[in-house]
Amino acid sequence: MMTATKGHSDPATGQLAVSTRPRRSSHQVALIGGIAGTLLLGGCAELTGPSGDVTVSDPTRITRSGFLSDYQRLTKAPGGDGALCWRNTDVDLKRYDKVLITRILVSLKADQQEAVDPTDLKALVDYFHNALSKSLKPQMQIVTQPGPGVLVLRIELTNLVPTQVSRSLAGTAIPYGFVAEAASGPASGRPAGSTPYLGETGIEMQFLDGASNVVLGECADAQIGRKYAADIDAGAAAATNTWIKGYMSSFQSWSYARDAFDKWSLLIADRLAVLRGVKPR
Repeated sequence: MMTATKGHSDPATGQLAVSTRPRRSSHQVALIGGIAGTLLLGGCAELTGPSGDVTVSDPTRITRSGFLSDYQRLTKAPGGDGALCWRNTDVDLKRYDKVLITRILVSLKADQQEAVDPTDLKALVDYFHNALSKSLKPQMQIVTQPGPGVLVLRIELTNLVPTQVSRSLAGTAIPYGFVAEAASGPASGRPAGSTPYLGETGIEMQFLDGASNVVLGECADAQIGRKYAADIDAGAAAATNTWIKGYMSSFQSWSYARDAFDKWSLLIADRLAVLRGVKPR
């Protein structure tokens, strides 16, 4: 059975759009209420580490900036949360025990460049570099020069959109806005739990041999923030941390970008550990 949600204005047309969503069971409604209560009563509680569900991959927003050598061979990567990747399967990655993280590049559209403060951009790039180093250090030596046994990681950020905090606050303050926003992702062509004003982050990356500079692998991904990120079918205990982190991130301009950087850092470390036959951390 379907029930209509509260109408919302389409920013592209200015027309009122009405979305529909499945009627939730009494158990699901109670669970949402319980998580919402936790937000109100324990919003200042310390969260237990990064949550990968706070951002979600959206393949339709993956860029093709020209940074990679061949976009046609990219396919959905196993365990990559929607990221598209390719790697040379003839190469044994166990021969690489060191990693060089080169200076992270940024390639943005003109309108995005105007929206990003240079100070914020430097802070974001530094944050990502540190997150990568922290995730990879337990399994590989971090070096500053290429050479034999060195895996070179090149990264370009191709999409940086900050969260429109004022719109996030407005959507939360409006009576029943919480319910309408929670269902607005699919209605606006975005992943479930997202809304049109949340931050986006795009990445393209290359893995190269440090001695020959031969490309060993390439990936591209786009992550979108989720203000309502909890899986209500997973139970309140499992959902609360993710829900709180996703919700609180919606009130900071670049919080979802940092969430995406944390997520990519862990995914890269985990995948390299599997391919190298070692423990990631």
